[in-house]
Parts: sequence; C-alpha cells; structure tokens
Amino acid sequence: MPDKDIREASLEYHRRAPPGKISLLPTKQLLNQRDLALAYSPGVAAACDEIVRDPGEASTLTAGSISKTSRRRSASTSSASAASG
Repeated sequence: MPDKDIREASLEYHRRAPPGKISLLPTKQLLNQRDLALAYSPGVAAACDEIVRDPGEASTLTAGSISKTSRRRSASTSSASAASG
C-alpha cells in the first residue's frame, strides 16, 4: 500500500467514532466520591506506603508485581541520580 493510501486510511480510522483507540474499564466499583478517594488520592497513598514497606505486597495491591530486576534497576537509577546531583 503506498504511503499516501496508508496516510488517508489512517486519518479515516482515527476520525471514526468512538474517539481514541483503547477503552479502559475499572476493575473496582467507582460510583461516588468515596470510591474515587479509596482508589486514587488519598487512598492510593496507603497502598504505596505498604509496597514501600514490603515490596512483596505489590502483587496483592496492584494489577502487576514488581520484579527483582526492576527493583534493582530502580535502586541503581536512584543511586546514580543521587551521586550526580
């Protein structure tokens, strides 16, 4: 397909309803202000604090888990930033 055809088809694709390409649905009930507060600020701070205290809790408090590799990478990045700055 020539580039011009791809470009025109892509513009048509992106203009189609509904807007956007990906739709996300909540996994928990978000019906009111209290639900939002539990899920986001200030409620998410409790989950973050617990994960800092015990990284193993990431698998129970989030959709994913923190791998040892990403923790090491994060720690080495933090050390490098502290040393340079």
